[in-house]
Amino acid sequence: MPAIPVASILLMLLFFPFSLRAQQLRVEPMNWWVGMKNPELQLLVHGEDVGETVPWVSYGGVTVRRVSKAESKNYLFIDLLVARTAKPGSFTISFKKGGKTVYTYNYTLYQRKAGAGAVKGFNASDVIYLVTPDRFANGDESNDVAPAMREKKIDRKNDYGRHGGDIRGIIDQLDYIAGMGYTAIWPTPLLENDMPQSSYHGYAITDYYKVDPRFGTLADYKELADKARQKGIKLVFDGVVNHTGSHYWWMKDLPFRDWINYADSMQITNHRRTVNQDPYASAADKELMVKGWFVRSMPDLNQLNPFLSSFLIQNSIWWIETLGLAGIRQDTYPYSQKKFLEKWTCQIVNEYPGFSIVGEEWSTNPLIAAYWQKGKPNTSGYNGCMKSTMDFPLQSVLVQALTEPETWDKGLVKLYEALANDFVYADPKNLLVFGDNHDMDRLFTQLKNKTDLMQMALTYLLTIRGIPQLYYGTEVLIENTAKPGDHGLIRTDFPGGWKDDTANGFTGAGLSADQLRMQSFLKKLLNWRKSKKVIHDGNTLHFGPQKGVYVYFRYDKTDTVMVILNKNAEETTINTSRFAEMIRDKRSGTDVLTGQTISLEKAITVAPMSALILEIK
Repeated sequence: MPAIPVASILLMLLFFPFSLRAQQLRVEPMNWWVGMKNPELQLLVHGEDVGETVPWVSYGGVTVRRVSKAESKNYLFIDLLVARTAKPGSFTISFKKGGKTVYTYNYTLYQRKAGAGAVKGFNASDVIYLVTPDRFANGDESNDVAPAMREKKIDRKNDYGRHGGDIRGIIDQLDYIAGMGYTAIWPTPLLENDMPQSSYHGYAITDYYKVDPRFGTLADYKELADKARQKGIKLVFDGVVNHTGSHYWWMKDLPFRDWINYADSMQITNHRRTVNQDPYASAADKELMVKGWFVRSMPDLNQLNPFLSSFLIQNSIWWIETLGLAGIRQDTYPYSQKKFLEKWTCQIVNEYPGFSIVGEEWSTNPLIAAYWQKGKPNTSGYNGCMKSTMDFPLQSVLVQALTEPETWDKGLVKLYEALANDFVYADPKNLLVFGDNHDMDRLFTQLKNKTDLMQMALTYLLTIRGIPQLYYGTEVLIENTAKPGDHGLIRTDFPGGWKDDTANGFTGAGLSADQLRMQSFLKKLLNWRKSKKVIHDGNTLHFGPQKGVYVYFRYDKTDTVMVILNKNAEETTINTSRFAEMIRDKRSGTDVLTGQTISLEKAITVAPMSALILEIK
């Protein structure tokens, strides 16, 4: 290419200054859609001295309702009204100062996809597969390292370093995920985490509108969403509205001093989540809980700032519309401001009535967990639109029930009594049930590496009320017994996700006999569950545990399923007369896993340390 004369460059700068300056503006959201139920759109604009300009828009159906300056002169907030008469297309936003245009920005309104507002969320007919992308599969080695990012290297020997898993790796294994019987996938955050260390986990976001380049591109994320849908798999987005990473781009130039909490004197949250419900909680404890930083590297966002509130809500809607999401799992749910959570959940559900939101409330007290669910009457006045909460109370007692010795008040009775607490929930069928996740010891480790207990636990999770979520690698007995509580090891690599792995969980090559048996068992159970409406929506009836055996039924008008958990180390026979109110005149049931016909007339014999699922017709 021939060199361009200096004189020509000067002429270009003289006659085309505006197009060059347009590239210096950051406008978020970068695009929007016509036909949204809520016609209001607020743009965050960042650029040198842009706060000293006046924006101008001339486009049919789009009007500027209000322009707001920030404390920093480098920000401007533009409130637009996008009428239903507006057509898809692009228009120029001109920024004028002293009668001269100093910036221009080309903004695009897209046509919504057909049925975008009628999105179908996840529910009890689904089983969600939770994946830590960096540790699942490396489908594109070319993006392992991004030279411009603060954490530059790959080191699979470092539990807290980046290992190279990415979006392409998830796409490559969609057939495996669908074949196993999962109907939804929840990847931990895929957005940019430009942090100097431990950036692999994704929860220290540094740009709410950018996919981390080490995971891939926005096009890759869209491809994942589209191909997952084609295979009957819903996509769940892992959201973080409570905090960001300390290297978020706006930290060098906050629009308002109160954009984050404790901006001048960082304080860590007290993690006293009960203050949200506690009638006796002090104002000091309440404030530190919601305003304190989660950790030193994660600044706490002040959702009471109305501009930040709008930014976060619009960002969630932007991702729902862009990817066609089925749901959002919201991280650290009770750490945010209650009024914001009401607004955030209800504006999303108003735009997408069928959408699903599940919040992380890590409490083993069902009274605390139940507080956040839609429809729960609360004396504090909180009234959000979130249908699901994570059932940490049930997760806790599941492990206790299977590992404790059987006594009057220990063992299986804890499962029985925990389920009795469902009266405190507005909608128990929309609770997310799970045995483990990315923040706790692997289920196999919690169950002392016993495969029989593992099979019992998975049977329970997949036959009880609620929406099951399983963590990647559960099917091949991934564990972290060598380092209990160590998050880096908990989020270990899935075998076969890297081309030099000696074992492959996707194909079965190199797996142990126990791993293959567990994978086969889970695959059969998951695929059986997919079509069982009685498990998805049926009623529950259970009988108090006796002599190490717990029996419960799922039933509706046409079907009945009997589940027996036998914790005894020996074969156990139970008299069926005790269950006459459910069995009635039925003479036999079919073992779901073996297809064997089991007589119900007098007694049932159950193998030691096992679970039996019977379909009673």
